[in-house]
Amino acid sequence: MKKTVIKTILTAATVSMLVLPYSGGAEVFAAQTKPAATPAAKATAAPIMRDNLAKYGLVKKVELPVTIEKEGLSYTLEKIMIYESSSATAQSLIKKYGYYGDKKYFIWTKITIQNNSKSVIQVTSKDLNEKWQMHFGGDKRAVTDMPRKLSSKLNSTEAIWDWKLNPDQKISTYQAFLYDDVFSEFNIFLKSKSGWEGIEVAVGKGK
Repeated sequence: MKKTVIKTILTAATVSMLVLPYSGGAEVFAAQTKPAATPAAKATAAPIMRDNLAKYGLVKKVELPVTIEKEGLSYTLEKIMIYESSSATAQSLIKKYGYYGDKKYFIWTKITIQNNSKSVIQVTSKDLNEKWQMHFGGDKRAVTDMPRKLSSKLNSTEAIWDWKLNPDQKISTYQAFLYDDVFSEFNIFLKSKSGWEGIEVAVGKGK
């Protein structure tokens, strides 16, 4: 199936704000016995860690969060963390939500999805077709993992499975994927009537 890259995307780079200390500009008079007080410097907020793609040899082409929209469905990838399924972090999530976690890698994502159309968009028993995919090299696709402890909860904001969005409805939630191959690139694809269209998020080093 032919895949094309969407030309128009919405991205928002993480911006680190540097707060500089204020230096008082008033004159110090000879008669003044006490030195002028200098306001303490404000602490700089720590940057938000949105991914660990570099750990797996991937170089970002766009910064997260990244949004892709097609035919009324807007999908924003806020964060993505790749773990070995046997790691303590992955096992904690797998046990908490009842994931299978039966492939080499457990991929944890934070997403926001919004329905900008005039029709209901859903992945439920009424429409089982997935609406987005993650590819890490050609047709090497990560598969969604089921949070069995929350699989019957519609629109879970902890670990999503079934979801249904009415027009203008939006939810932020978490979704897990499983993967069992190498990471040579990272693309997100969104389903449309003409097929799958997507965006290149990261490439392997040297590309």
